[in-house]
Amino acid sequence: MSPPIRFEMRRRTFLAGTASAVVATNIPWSARAQAVSGEAAAPVGPEQTTVTLDVNGEPRRLVVDNRTTLLDVLREHLRLTGTKKGCDHGQCGACTVSVNGERINACLSLAVMHEGDEVTTIEGVGTAERLDPMQQAFLDHDGFQCGYCTPGQICSAKAVLQEIQDGVPSHVTGDLTARIEATEAEIRERMSGNICRCGAYSNILHAITQVAEDGA
Repeated sequence: MSPPIRFEMRRRTFLAGTASAVVATNIPWSARAQAVSGEAAAPVGPEQTTVTLDVNGEPRRLVVDNRTTLLDVLREHLRLTGTKKGCDHGQCGACTVSVNGERINACLSLAVMHEGDEVTTIEGVGTAERLDPMQQAFLDHDGFQCGYCTPGQICSAKAVLQEIQDGVPSHVTGDLTARIEATEAEIRERMSGNICRCGAYSNILHAITQVAEDGA
C-alpha cells in the first residue's frame, strides 16, 4: 500500500493564491462596469437661454447659462459693478436692486426669470453730475464708511420710502387702517435686511429720514 499523499501549503502562499483568483474573477465585471459608466457620463454642456432685460432704461439682450444669477449677469456680463456681491446668500443686502419697482436680492434670483423686466441698479439711480436726493442725503449725513454696502443701502432706502408711500405695512406697523409714516421704527425694520459692517446705521437712518421729510 502506497503512503498517503500529503499537500503542504504555507499560509502566505494560500492567501496569495486566493487574492489572485478573486482579482481574476472580477476583472471582466470591473471592465464592463467602467465601460457602462463611461457611456452614461458623456459630457453634456449647460443649457443656455437668450434673455432680454431693460437695465437702467436700456434694453440688453444676452445669452446666459440658465444657472446664472441676476447679480452675476449685472456684474460679469454687463460690467455694472456698482451692485456688490457680499454674502451671495441673500443675507447682507449688498446686491439689492430694483426689479419692476420692487427691491430684490439679485444673488437669489436667476437672470432667466426676468425676461422683459425693468432692472434698476445703483448706476441708474443718479449720475456724478446729478445725484439722486438719496445719494446726496447719504453724503450729507455720512451714511457710509468703507462704502461697500452703500449701493445696496441706497437702492433699498429708495424702495423703503416708496413702500411707505404706497401703504405697504411692515412687521412694526401698528394700525393697518391708518396712513403709514416714515418713523424711525418703520425705517429700521424695513432696512434690517441691509447689513453695514462699519456700523453707520444711525447716519443711514438720518439720511433716509431727511429724504422722507423733504418729500423727494
